[in-house]
Amino acid sequence: MAEIAFIVGDGFEDSEFRKPYDRLREAGHTVTIYGAEAGETIEGKQGEEKITIEEAPAGGEAKRYDALVLPGGHGPDALRIDAAVVAMVKGFADAGKPIAAICHGPQLLIEAGVVRGRTMTSWPSVKTDLKNAGADWVDREVVEDGPFITSRKPDDLDAFSDALLARLKA
Repeated sequence: MAEIAFIVGDGFEDSEFRKPYDRLREAGHTVTIYGAEAGETIEGKQGEEKITIEEAPAGGEAKRYDALVLPGGHGPDALRIDAAVVAMVKGFADAGKPIAAICHGPQLLIEAGVVRGRTMTSWPSVKTDLKNAGADWVDREVVEDGPFITSRKPDDLDAFSDALLARLKA
């Protein structure tokens, strides 16, 4: 089974963490939660989830994992200024490993400078940021382009999780 890394920041969208996390674990994959500070407990913006960050980026994570998941909410925006987090995202993109980003998750892809020439989707407020960074933004439930799997919102979580699980089987 695959080893999956999640990057999660305080104020993450609760369901955008929980649903893919549970689906991946139910399928037998191992998941490790990354964030700004190992041991820190963070809360979802809906107040439904509290999770503890297991590891902070130290470099070389793309070699250890098969895929990366970036839940949305306020977390990605807060993590954009963390150089180690951004470097981790860029490492996965440079390695061509699958990166699944939903809602505001693509903000970390923008910060890593890896969206130019890609077709992607996101929460509507991230549309202009993606376009300004050189991506082609479309309004679809799930978009796959190269290593990237993107979705718009919690209503898309089934399709988002299905696409990630299918990619891991390939």
